[in-house]
Amino acid sequence: MSILDKVKIGNFVKVNLELSKDRLTKGTIDAINVSSLGKIRDFRITDGKGIGVVLQLSNGEEQWFFEDEIDLLDENGNVIKKINDKKENSNYIFDFLRGLNYEYKNKVSDLINPFNFFVWLVLSFKDIF
Repeated sequence: MSILDKVKIGNFVKVNLELSKDRLTKGTIDAINVSSLGKIRDFRITDGKGIGVVLQLSNGEEQWFFEDEIDLLDENGNVIKKINDKKENSNYIFDFLRGLNYEYKNKVSDLINPFNFFVWLVLSFKDIF
């Protein structure tokens, strides 16, 4: 589920300063230290994959943040716990590869079998992708 499904322009979110302070100016950091709440003014595509938000900070300045640098708030102002669901970006091939397990071969005939080598090779690289 995307941030676009959870919040709208005008909603308030909380900035996680620890995740974003390395790229912010001193004035922006001071504004966030005064109040970490920001009002969503707009959405931006960050790197072709993710969605970022443009926030209006307590000093009136507008600054954009990555989706993972903010915490969403419920209607009572409490932070909504993030759920990292990796299956959201997966597909059937990777799901299939994750389910495979390699059985170690002891016989020479099993070791030189090209099919067994291919299965070993695919399973060896599955965690890289």
